[in-house]
Amino acid sequence: MTAPARDALVAVATLLAPDVPRVAARAAAAHDDPAAYVLEHADRLDDRGIDEPFPGLPWIALVDALADHGLLAEVDWKEAPGEIAARLRELRSAPRTDELWTSLGESDLPTYEFLEAAGDRLAGTGTALAVLDIESDCYPLVLVPSARADDLVALAEAAGFAAAALGRARRSGTVET
Repeated sequence: MTAPARDALVAVATLLAPDVPRVAARAAAAHDDPAAYVLEHADRLDDRGIDEPFPGLPWIALVDALADHGLLAEVDWKEAPGEIAARLRELRSAPRTDELWTSLGESDLPTYEFLEAAGDRLAGTGTALAVLDIESDCYPLVLVPSARADDLVALAEAAGFAAAALGRARRSGTVET
């Protein structure tokens, strides 16, 4: 990973955890000394089947650090909407609108369709729902101010990774509430 890619990784971490500098430090540590990071976080990485450095390690470190600080919810590809809504509601970055979370939790949509619909509904609160792609069968989900969603996607790409804002309205250029 080049210096500009490292800077972009740190910028993603700072965007998603502006008040928790340890998140950026952890992602940077995985970039700067992957072997030491794997040794230091062996138990956590073992849960993911990771036992040696690989190019995606800094992104995994970011995902794990965000989750540890209540800023990311990792959900299975076939998770129930009520469970997803409950996990998103618990995030420190979640809008505090009980009605939104209750109505989302009552959905019966398949997971990806639910995430698209949730992204549309969250847009009405000024919040974007985004996924940090870790090339797995799960969705590491974050919430970011809608005005910064495109920044997140661009910074992730500059870092050599992928993030996407979820919601049909976002892609069509309209926002439904």
